[in-house]
Formats: sequence, structure tokens, C-alpha cells
Amino acid sequence: MEEQKNKLYVGNLPYSVNDDGLKELFAPSGEVTEAKVITDKFSGRSKGFGFVTMKDDAAAEKAITDMDGKDIDGRPMKVNVARPMRDK
Repeated sequence: MEEQKNKLYVGNLPYSVNDDGLKELFAPSGEVTEAKVITDKFSGRSKGFGFVTMKDDAAAEKAITDMDGKDIDGRPMKVNVARPMRDK
């Protein structure tokens, strides 16, 4: 599976952030085509990470530069290019 350079992994999110909040956080860096916070399938609570897909690679690079390490509610976000899931 080919790596998508415009799909970003976003870690160390505050549990209060939802899909819309994640999209709003990244909007200043460029057009966000999708933002998804990963939630526990039983409780529905955020797992503290998610994925953001930017319109293109340039917007993704800008988002990484702008957002990696940015403090959100006392938590420094970790932002990098998402890697494909590996088989367990």
C-alpha cells in the first residue's frame, strides 16, 4: 500500500477534541478534506489520536510545520505523515 503524504497522524490530542474540532485546528494550514478522531467502539470516548487528510502534499507539509508540538489544552500534539497500518 502506497503512503499518502497528505494524510496525517495526529497524536496526544485532548480527549475533548472531536472531528469538527480537529478540522478547525488544521484549517489555518490549508484545506482539510477529512478529519477523524479515533474513538473507543464501546464507550465512544476519544482515544487521544486521529487522522487529518489535507487537500494536497503542500498543505500537509505546512500543517506538520505549524501543528507538530503545538500545545492544545496543555498537551503538545504530535503530527506526522500517517503510515499504513501493519498486519499484527
